[in-house]
Amino acid sequence: MSEVQLQEAVGRLKNSGVRITPQRHAVLEYLLNAEIHPTADDIYKALEGKFPNMSVATVYNNLRVFREIGLVRELTYGDSSSRFDCNTSDHYHIICDACGKIVDFHYPSLDEVESLAEKVTGFDVSHHRMEIYGVCEDCKKTPQH
Repeated sequence: MSEVQLQEAVGRLKNSGVRITPQRHAVLEYLLNAEIHPTADDIYKALEGKFPNMSVATVYNNLRVFREIGLVRELTYGDSSSRFDCNTSDHYHIICDACGKIVDFHYPSLDEVESLAEKVTGFDVSHHRMEIYGVCEDCKKTPQH
């Protein structure tokens, strides 16, 4: 993550009338630097040493603000905790069946699939999400794979 990305995100928050608290800045910076798609709990655990008075609720509230402004996407997968992605461009995810790791990958948008779905079903399609599942390289190295 570049300092420019962080400053652009802070600028978007300020332009939306959101106050930049030290905790909010830290959550945003963590998300922008995250190599993973963290849960709110991951973020809380990573920052609790620096902000001992910060609660998990503070993290959730900040994530909600970021989502509403369009800085992050919330990824929901069944019953497991939501994960958060700062990459809001169109992209897809591949998810490890063994460890749950989520990796971004880019592929041309499947707009023609949305058009076909509208024609076949009569729905007005708003968006789509594609997920691919498998076993990541790290898990393939373990004996059970």
